[in-house]
Formats: sequence, C-alpha cells, structure tokens
Amino acid sequence: MKKYLCLSIFCILISCKNEPKELQISSGKINSISIIIEDEFWNGEIGDSIRNKFAAPVIGLPQEEPIFTINQFPIKLLEGFMTNSRNIIVVKKSPKSEFEITENEYATPQNVVHISGKSVLEILDTLDCNAGNIIDKIKALEILELQKNTKKSLINAKKVNTKFNITIEIPKNYKYVMRRSKFIWLKKEISSGSLSLLAYQVPISTIQSNKQRLNQVIKTQDSIGNLYIHGSAINTQMMTDNNFLPYFANVKIDNKPAFETKGLWQMNNDFMSGPFINYNIIDQKNNRILVLEGFCYAPSKEKRDLMFELESIMKSIKFRI
Repeated sequence: MKKYLCLSIFCILISCKNEPKELQISSGKINSISIIIEDEFWNGEIGDSIRNKFAAPVIGLPQEEPIFTINQFPIKLLEGFMTNSRNIIVVKKSPKSEFEITENEYATPQNVVHISGKSVLEILDTLDCNAGNIIDKIKALEILELQKNTKKSLINAKKVNTKFNITIEIPKNYKYVMRRSKFIWLKKEISSGSLSLLAYQVPISTIQSNKQRLNQVIKTQDSIGNLYIHGSAINTQMMTDNNFLPYFANVKIDNKPAFETKGLWQMNNDFMSGPFINYNIIDQKNNRILVLEGFCYAPSKEKRDLMFELESIMKSIKFRI
C-alpha cells in the first residue's frame, strides 16, 4: 500500500478551482497552518506524524522553533471564517484514498491540502510520501505573501540595483549602513536587536567545482565579516560559528544556480551571535558570484519569522539582462 501511495505522487492534482467573482481574501499569520482533523486522530499517531513533519525545528536557528505554527480544528469547523486561512490541511478517514493540493479553493491566495485514507496506516503513508511537497508548496506561498506586503512600502534601492545590475525589493524600514565598491550593508533596527542585509560580489573563481564548496562559501563570508562587520570593541569581527555545521544546498535564485547556506554567526571577542542565511548566486554572464546574505541579532526574540523576512527579500532579486 505504501508503495502504491508513493507512486501516486506523480499523479497529484495541483488544481485551481474556478474562482467565484468575489473570492474572499485569505488571512493568517506568516508560516501558520490550520489543521482540520478530528480530535481522535489528532491525539494519536496521525497527529504525531503531522507535528513531527510540519512543526519540526527550523534549520539554522540557535533555539528550536517550528517550521510552521500549526493549529488544530475539528472537521465541523471547516466553514465560515475558518475557510479564510491561507494554508489549510484537511485530514480524514474515508472509503476513498485521496491526496490533493488545491489552490484558492475558498479564498485567495490559498493552499488547501486534502488527505484521506481508509485506515490510519494509509493516511500515515500518504503523509510520509507527500510532506516534503506540502512544505515546499506552503513555503513558496508564504514567501509570495511576504513579498506582496513588502511591495507596499519599499526603500529606494537604486544604490543596490545600479551597483550590482539587479533589481531587489527591500522594505522601507531598512537603512543603508555602509557602501563600498563591491559591498553594501543595510540594517533594520528592531527592539533589542537588528536585521542586516548584505550584498557583495566576488570573482566566479572564488568557488571551485569541487567538494569543498561549503568551506569556500564560509571562507568568503568570514573574510567579509573581518573586513566590514565589527563590534563596538577593538578586535571584534563577525565570523561563522564553527561549533555548528552549516546547512548547505544547491538551489535556484531567479533561474540561476546558487548555493544556500544556513548557520550561526558570532562576533569574535564579543558576546553577539545569531543566525544567518546566505545565497551565493552564480552569474556566468558577468563572470561573478553575487552574494546576498541576511543575519539577525535578536537575543530576546524568536527568530524564525525574522530570518524568513530576510529570505523573502533576497528571493525578490531579478538580474537585469
């Protein structure tokens, strides 16, 4: 049965319902999911599986925080205000096994995931096979939602766009801190901390095509920290915290190959530290690697949504032709 359900991934229907003339606007906090499931299943193996997958710890944070904030409601509440949720997962027992991700079923923008099975085992197998697809789909919508909100009030990014021949959408509450020939630093002040966004470029030869790419990315990042990111005291420089192995993956940014790195930074000879996310984007046309890096210092705050904000900004980049 598990093999059958896994093979069915290739037949998943990702569909858009015919939208009514006045489809309601979805709502909900960023990175939240409404789980529609009866209490008896939520309190058993199915609920455990959902929590383990969709509330697993975010990679690259100093303290554990869930990928998504999940809230459970019984099936009978799938009406009225509940259908406004931007991300909904409906799980139930049924004579027919089903897995479907529907866009804009009750509101817009929206993902509604339908999972049903004849038994608890079938539902668990469907969750095992498709959790990764669901997470990717929801994260993509949350990035778009955050970018849509950002568009309402943008900084004049001409200094960044002209220097690096790109366009990028940066919220108005970010301020320029430092500008050099191939380096720009912007910062957003928050209560008890700050968010920082860096943009810089290095020769394409900086990262060679071999198995040491992560080391090369970290070496470049630390060299920038040593040059430009300092604490208030003498001999304090930003560097990667080597006590934690960074996450490293191959991704696409604006259809260009890139390396995504997530981990922790610390201020050498100082007490400051926090998480970072880094994109090394391979720009073959211009024989360079464009680096976008975001990091935050917020010792008394949860950091998932702060880092997600930085990720959404960096993913708004477009390379000029």
